[in-house]
Amino acid sequence: MHMPLEKRNITSSRLVLGFMGFGGGWDTAPITKEEILRAEEAIDMALTSGITMFDHADIYKLGKAEKVFGKIIKANPHLRERMTIQSKCGIRFEDELGPSRYDFSKEHILKSVDGILQRLAIEYLDILLLHRPDPLIEPDEVAEVFQQLKSQGKVRHFGVSNMNQGQIELIQSYTNEPIIVNQLEMSLKKIDWLEEGVFVNQEAGAAKNFAAGLIEYSRLHNIQIQAWSPLAKGLYSGEKTENLSEADFKTRELIHKMAKEKETTKEAIILGWLMRHPMKIQPVIGTTSLERIKNSKDAVLQSEQMTREEWYALYVASRGNKLP
Repeated sequence: MHMPLEKRNITSSRLVLGFMGFGGGWDTAPITKEEILRAEEAIDMALTSGITMFDHADIYKLGKAEKVFGKIIKANPHLRERMTIQSKCGIRFEDELGPSRYDFSKEHILKSVDGILQRLAIEYLDILLLHRPDPLIEPDEVAEVFQQLKSQGKVRHFGVSNMNQGQIELIQSYTNEPIIVNQLEMSLKKIDWLEEGVFVNQEAGAAKNFAAGLIEYSRLHNIQIQAWSPLAKGLYSGEKTENLSEADFKTRELIHKMAKEKETTKEAIILGWLMRHPMKIQPVIGTTSLERIKNSKDAVLQSEQMTREEWYALYVASRGNKLP
């Protein structure tokens, strides 16, 4: 069974390297040679590990994450053919015009995409994501800008991040361009996405209602679910044990035990658990560590070999040894 993106012949990369951590600090300081080398080594490790998809956003390190990536592409233009590149726009930080805000206006999206392409030193994005929901969205305006970007050859496909079913359906109802990606926070620690579709009692004696889950909706419409923060910031794979809840500690111990028995890494078990889901979730690993990128490589195999019992053992442990 293939990922939705693979079914669309966009990429077969089961993992994505997120580039938020590269480029230096969240400031306007120049990008150093050390930062360029660090990013270059990470890209090389990713490609060597079978990771050919890279995730950006125009705001990451105030644009420097894309700039450092672009410097590497300029120096090695042949790499572009090996990569699937996506970026996000729509978040605006506080400035002289107003507070921190979201902006899905046509003017802002067009300007953002031009900036993204310039910083990345590429001619087109494989995928553009709208970065979190904008309450002031005008879906007809978004549809118009999608069409313009597509016809200009600047963006090939479109997606969203952190959106629910209704928000996706609203956009989709105005455009023929399919929403093909939704990026959500998902991990063994962040499991509410698994429990959207459970039966719940609204009040005592009331009939039970079934809420259609976002995951099921995505499976029906061939939308690729991407997981950001899939390693839960090292909660289960790091060495620190202080301030862990009992459930977190037991989950961590189970992961370590499974990794040892299977002769693999803790990262591969954690990511493999997500990827074992029939949705074919695509984790976006945001690490800058070469070791952790390498350690994630075996996640594909672990997801294929993980049994139903092993998957549930991790799920139940993360919930404090109980099902919902």
